[in-house]
Amino acid sequence: MSKKWYSFFVVTDEPVGQADPSAASAPVPAPQRVSDVVPDTEPDMAPSRSAAVPVDLSAVYEAAKIDAPAHGYTVLKVAEMLQSEHIRALPAEVKRKSVMVALDAAGVKVTEIVEDAVRRDRALDTYERVLLKSVEDLRAQTAAENQRIEDEIALRVAELRARIDENTKKAKHEEDEFAAWQARKRQEEETIATAIGYFVSESPITTARITGNEGGADVR
Repeated sequence: MSKKWYSFFVVTDEPVGQADPSAASAPVPAPQRVSDVVPDTEPDMAPSRSAAVPVDLSAVYEAAKIDAPAHGYTVLKVAEMLQSEHIRALPAEVKRKSVMVALDAAGVKVTEIVEDAVRRDRALDTYERVLLKSVEDLRAQTAAENQRIEDEIALRVAELRARIDENTKKAKHEEDEFAAWQARKRQEEETIATAIGYFVSESPITTARITGNEGGADVR
């Protein structure tokens, strides 16, 4: 996706020094758009490390095969020049002309600086998209893994709750069976006690209901 400033025009000045008289009648070339200087293509690059690790910007440029030209003038060099203590406080037009003089003296065209700027910008944008995809892929992978763990937890909890319910039902069944047997036992003992009561002054039959460890015997 092209940025808005790619459609801007490249601003140039006449070369510094005496113009060639033979070129006086030559037509002035039409202004070029940034997109005309550098084709709208993206560098082929992939992240060399995890998105969680900061990547040095020089490594991004290296991955995009952006090398410094022999004359040494890049857009980063121009940025340093503009921040020089000698011209940084000057008006914008003065700073522009000062840089143009330096570029002309070194035989560097403005379009070369523009091309370098666009290539670096596209490299940064491309690397950002690559890292973003890496982050999104990791986020999706992590979400899927977390959901799988959540499902395992839910399944395990359901299994354990089922075991708890089964144990509770089993214990309740045993308690109910025991209570029913105690009722039959008590009835049987009362029948025996009643029958023997006609022949003894004090009944030797106990009708105690044995309770758990927390309670004593219920003797009646």
